[in-house]
Amino acid sequence: MEYGILGLIILIADIYAIIKVLGSGASTLSKLLWIVGIVIFPVLGFIVWLIAGPKGGAVNV
Repeated sequence: MEYGILGLIILIADIYAIIKVLGSGASTLSKLLWIVGIVIFPVLGFIVWLIAGPKGGAVNV
């Protein structure tokens, strides 16, 4: 049962990361690579995305 809750938390975090990647201003190839990395390596991919992932849409002028 312990792994069920942890797995659900990881799934929610990965879905959040994928939605943020899709909404970012990065190129299509970059988005695809980030999503593949997050799906193949759920925990490590999410952590790397938090540290180095494409940042969201607004441009400060």
